[in-house]
Amino acid sequence: MELKGKRIAFLGDSITEGTGVADLKNRYDNRIKEACALAEVFNYGIGGTRLAHQSKPSEKPRYDLCFCGRAYNIDPRADVIVVFGGTNDYGHGDAPFGSFSDATPATFCGAVRFLLSLLRELHPDKPVVFMAPARRNGDEGVYTLHQANNPHARPLLPYVDAIKEIAGEFGVPVLDLYRELGINPNTAEDREKYAPDGLHFNDAGHALIAEKLTELLAKI
Repeated sequence: MELKGKRIAFLGDSITEGTGVADLKNRYDNRIKEACALAEVFNYGIGGTRLAHQSKPSEKPRYDLCFCGRAYNIDPRADVIVVFGGTNDYGHGDAPFGSFSDATPATFCGAVRFLLSLLRELHPDKPVVFMAPARRNGDEGVYTLHQANNPHARPLLPYVDAIKEIAGEFGVPVLDLYRELGINPNTAEDREKYAPDGLHFNDAGHALIAEKLTELLAKI
């Protein structure tokens, strides 16, 4: 795809919102806009949000503005839609993981399917790209807070693989940041260089995300 002049919508959480960058111009979507001469980016990043619905209200109501509900707000002028989420479902959501056949936002798998179905309905002629969660500190185990809220909690990788499995049914390309980004905040070196808090990426981390995503978008 020729990206010059395109408008891209980014639906995401705190990473898409820009938590961790020193300057928002260095956020991954803005980097792509500058490097590829996009006409416009629409940023729908809200920190703490999840793909799936929350059954018990969160301490911060903002966290419960799930991706499935916010998808209705995506600007119809967008030429491409990029979804980047799932890490908060792993981190503090109370929705069951569910099964790949689920179609309700009440489970994680169901939310992925519901969201992709909705985007196909609302934007039938627009390509959709999904970025699966990147690695985060402690991701090989069940996140402590998540375990307390959700007895069905799993390590992060099953969430990544569920996104890939379901997106594949829709023909939606997935950028598997868990495996392909090359950043592992479980190591002190990568945490210091790219993700000081073990989750949110700094300017250098966003530069790598922008590079990987641009490569994928160019192949569509």
